[in-house]
Amino acid sequence: MPNKLVKEVPLLRLVKNQIHMMCLERRRDIGPQALARGGFSRIEKYHVEITDSIFEYQGVLEWPGRFDFSAVMAEGTRDFVPLYDVRIRAIMLPNVKIKSPGILFNRKRVDTLSISEKG
Repeated sequence: MPNKLVKEVPLLRLVKNQIHMMCLERRRDIGPQALARGGFSRIEKYHVEITDSIFEYQGVLEWPGRFDFSAVMAEGTRDFVPLYDVRIRAIMLPNVKIKSPGILFNRKRVDTLSISEKG
């Protein structure tokens, strides 16, 4: 039951590779723009659709230069990639919908990533 709180704990430790995404209350919570975007080059905005084994994401990927799938999925050392103006839906529980100004998605959990026609 996704709308029921099972347990509340003061401190919880998670294994990072088990996290699908982290929703943030404000866009600026992702951190400094230069760090979040990976540099200071010209930033392009790509409307993307992403799926993993649990969720479907629709949002805006801000990426320096031309979109390159292999770079998004493998370049650098970070596992979590920022996505903005996101709508999330749980695949098996379609009534579970989340909107967030920014998330960090775990690129190691991604099954599909495509550029969408709709902005």
